[in-house]
Amino acid sequence: MDTILHRLRGKLEVDTEFGTFLGDTRIRLLEAVDRHGSISQAAKAVPLSYKAAWDAIDAMNNLADQPLVLRSTGGKNGGGTLLTEYGKKVIALYRALEAEYQAALDRLTASMNDGEASDFKQFSRLLKRMSMKTSARNQFAGHVVGLREGHVDYEVRLKLDEENEIVAVITGESAETMGLSIGMELNALVKSSSVLLLNDSSVRTSARNHLWGEITRIHDGPVNSEITLAMKSGKSVCAVVTHDSVERLGLAVGEQACAVFKASAVILCKYA
Repeated sequence: MDTILHRLRGKLEVDTEFGTFLGDTRIRLLEAVDRHGSISQAAKAVPLSYKAAWDAIDAMNNLADQPLVLRSTGGKNGGGTLLTEYGKKVIALYRALEAEYQAALDRLTASMNDGEASDFKQFSRLLKRMSMKTSARNQFAGHVVGLREGHVDYEVRLKLDEENEIVAVITGESAETMGLSIGMELNALVKSSSVLLLNDSSVRTSARNHLWGEITRIHDGPVNSEITLAMKSGKSVCAVVTHDSVERLGLAVGEQACAVFKASAVILCKYA
């Protein structure tokens, strides 16, 4: 019987405790931003839609300690984009890791082919089960700075940056299962449909979470609009609201607005 030689080929993904941070598509997007200085041109080069490109950049900036891409407002497509020095270092590190990663896979493949046959199908299924995707539009990385235990619920405060925190309310059982402690790094997930928008600072709500930022994008759909707010730290938050709400509030790119959501709308994740 002929021996079937297997070769492992992998796409490198750099994960933080909060989920996937970088992959090949995102790295190529960053490289294109550096070349073109324009998100629209970079999106075409990858290729990605203009919206998907900005979504990816927002996600990376939210998970990174420092912004990878800076934007400047103005112009038909929202102004220019600039890759930061930190972004350039991230690209260089990724490409170096990528080369080492493939070399390690080649060595592993040679070792497996020299020994007994391996069940690659089982191995593939295992990798799929270990991956996690989420439909939540907003993903925030933060450190636990406050814990308050109630009779049933557990309040958790996450520090996102120097100006912003997120409050989540989970069950006591969930808090115990996650082994929460001060200083622990967690990921906070919030669906865009759970986010309300305000643009009047005098309005008071019962919602615990208020994130102020500048409206950088308004993407109109058939019924609703997707609004992206950029905070001073470079992180962003997305909300889906009706066209009527956009008109009634007078929401426009360049204006200030506040993303409001309940503590119960926040899902906390911890990666082993």
